[in-house]
Amino acid sequence: MTNRSERLKAQRRMQRRIQLVVEERRLSRAESRPAHDPEKTVEIPPQALRAIGRVPVNVI
Repeated sequence: MTNRSERLKAQRRMQRRIQLVVEERRLSRAESRPAHDPEKTVEIPPQALRAIGRVPVNVI
């Protein structure tokens, strides 16, 4: 059985490894996608306008 300091050290190592993997994946996804353009418009399909939450919405 390991003592408290060894468990904490192992936990910190594991957390650091997880952070590195998450950062690596985030960077690879950012490279594969084009830059976000806030001026770009997106068409919302009519089915998406059918209901908001659980309240049905008539023609807007």
